[in-house]
This record gives sequence, C-alpha cells and structure tokens, in this order.
Amino acid sequence: MASPQKKFLIPFILVTSLFFFWGFVHNLDPILIPHLRRAFSLNTVQASLVDSAVFIAYFIMAIPAGFIMKKYGYKTGILIGLTFFAAGCFLFVPAANTMQYVFFLGALFVVACGLTILETAANPYATVLGPPETSTQRLNFAQSFNGLAAFTAPIIGGKLILSADPIGEKELNAMSETARQAYLHSETSTVKLPYIVLGVIILIVAAIFFFTRLPDIKDEEETEKRNFFSSWKHKHLRNAVVAQFFYVGAQVCVMSFIVLFATKATGISEKSASWYAGIAGLAFMLGRFAGTFLMKFIPPPRLLVIYSAISILLCLVTIFGSGSITLYALVSIPFFMSIMFPTIFALGIKDLGADTKPGSSLIIMAIVGGAVLPPALGFLADKTGDIQNGNFVPLICFAVVLLFGWKGYQHSEKATEVLH
Repeated sequence: MASPQKKFLIPFILVTSLFFFWGFVHNLDPILIPHLRRAFSLNTVQASLVDSAVFIAYFIMAIPAGFIMKKYGYKTGILIGLTFFAAGCFLFVPAANTMQYVFFLGALFVVACGLTILETAANPYATVLGPPETSTQRLNFAQSFNGLAAFTAPIIGGKLILSADPIGEKELNAMSETARQAYLHSETSTVKLPYIVLGVIILIVAAIFFFTRLPDIKDEEETEKRNFFSSWKHKHLRNAVVAQFFYVGAQVCVMSFIVLFATKATGISEKSASWYAGIAGLAFMLGRFAGTFLMKFIPPPRLLVIYSAISILLCLVTIFGSGSITLYALVSIPFFMSIMFPTIFALGIKDLGADTKPGSSLIIMAIVGGAVLPPALGFLADKTGDIQNGNFVPLICFAVVLLFGWKGYQHSEKATEVLH
C-alpha cells in the first residue's frame, strides 16, 4: 500500500502546475496595460481597469466557487476553473478583431472567473495534501511556481506583444484614419497568439486532470449542516480576509505598473522595461523558495512581519528617490512580498475544520483588493502628475499585512499570546 506521501505526490505535482499557469496569465497584465494604454489612448486610471476586470471576478465568483467545492469537491472545481480559463483565452481573438477595449476587459473577466475557481480549490488543496504541520511551507513551495511564471511571462509577453518601435501619440494622431486603424489593428492583434497557445495548453491540462484520480480530502465535521458564512466567526480568518485584500492590492500595484513606472520614472523603452518586469518576477520566485526555506527556522508570522517592514522601506525609496534607484527598489519589493499571499492564506484557514472550504472562499474573495487599489494608485499618479507618488498605496497595504503578522493571525483564544 502506498505511503501517504507517495499517495499525495502526483496530485500535489498536478495542483502545483496550476500555480504556474494562473501566475503566467496574471503576469501578462504588466505587458497588456502599457500595450492597451497606447493602442486605445488611455490614461493611467483607464489602463488600470485591466486589473479591475481581473480581480473583480474574484469578488463575484469566490462564493460560487466555494459552493462548487463544498458540493462537488476539489477535482470538479479544478475542471470547471480550467474550462473558464481556456474559454477566456480564446475570447482574446474576437476582442482583437473588434478592436474594442471593453471586449478585452470581458475576455480578462472570463479568464479571471476560471482563476477564481482554481485558486479557491488549489490553495486549500495544497495545504491538505500532506502533514498539517508543514502546510504553510507546502503552500509556499507550490506558490513558488507562481513566481516562476512571474519571471517568464513578462519576458515572453514582451517579445510577443510589445512593439519594437512603438508609435507615439502625436505620430498616431498625424496619420490618416485608414493608416491609423491599420496600425491599431496590428497592435491589438499581437495578443492573439500568446492567448491561443495558453488556451490550448490549459485544455490539455484539463484533460490530464480529468483522467487522473485525485483524493478528495474531507474534514471529519464536513458532513454537518453548516451555514456557509459560519466560518466568519473565526477572528483570525476575518483578519486574514482584510490582510489579503490589502496584500493583493499591493501586489497588483507593484507588479502591474513596473513597465509603466520604468518608462515614466527612468525614461527607458517599454521593451527594456519588460525585462525589469521579468527581473521582478525572478525576485518573486526566489523570494518564495527562500521564504519556504527560512520558515524551517523562523515562524511564518515573524517572517511575514520582517518582510512587510522591508517592503515598506523599499516603497519609501520608490516614492522619495530619483532615477534608477527607484526602479531597483521597485523590482526588489517582489522578493519580500512573495511569501505574503500563501502565508496569510495558510494562517487564515488554520484549524478551521469544516469551515476550511468556505473560509478559503472568503479569503479568495478578498483578492478583489487587486481591483480596488490599482485605480487608487492610478488616480494618485494622474492627479499629482508623478507615478512615484502612486506607491503610497502599496506602502499602506504592507503596513496592514505587517499588523496581521504581528497579532492578527492569532486565534481568538490565543489573543493574549505574544508573537513567538
């Protein structure tokens, strides 16, 4: 008979692959934002709607995703999520053909509906595929492949989507209407290939999941009739929902605006800036692996506090510094924010028992922070005329995460304990 570790190995590998795929599509957004901003002559707030279209889906779909998981289990949830994911990728073709910004946002929304279901399933599933005492490290390890995607997606997307020599707004306005439309059509069409390929790959992954037997782990209390929102009574879960809202807002503000920040603050080209987005992704990946290792020696809440404090200091450099140092500080932040999502998630659902699946949905719902806070950054940048000032938004977000790691993660019955 196979040991528990071997029994969970193949399912864990398959689930870990999902972290890479949703990380890849998320990290195409920093390429899409400047690309669509130029193609549709958008301001920073309008361009930030790329993120809003993605992350509003998490708010809308998280509870339905939780119901799917509770009624049909993890495997069905994953298959439904992959189906939405692939369908949204293929919708980029008609969006590019119609050259309507709202259709791009619609395609992104459908993709994100799939990602919501996948994350609602995969995050808690990764924590239960092994010993409970290593659940946080296991989730951080799985999320490390999300970091690998954060490194590769901007580089690949930059090569396939961004123009080598983009036309400026003045030149565009000087063109005849026919030439202008032809140019814009060529620009919007560059998104087709990456998303078609990604859609095909996702369908193949869905087929593999369909034919693979996955253990559907149930909590002992799960057969009890419980209200879906009964999990809200747990204080540490409520705090995790708040912390995750602000963390995801910070992550999107940092990662999605790197290309735009680099071109505005340092004057480099979009093509060159896409490499910095890749470097930020590499830092994110390395941070996840390093964090997983350090958690063997440092309690996860304490590491969360340390990394949050460093992220705040780096935000201050991006706001008040000048020249290349601001960009270097910005691409360093992902290393330290890398452990935040899985650590908040794992601490938030810890010891929830039968409330784990609905609790997971509520934390995934908090990802709507990625829809709400980037427009705040865009508004601040547009109003002050300086994109560096927009980084006050992630600075505040990291302060909230620091507070969660300091006290907020503690269960109500442990509220008097000090940080160990």
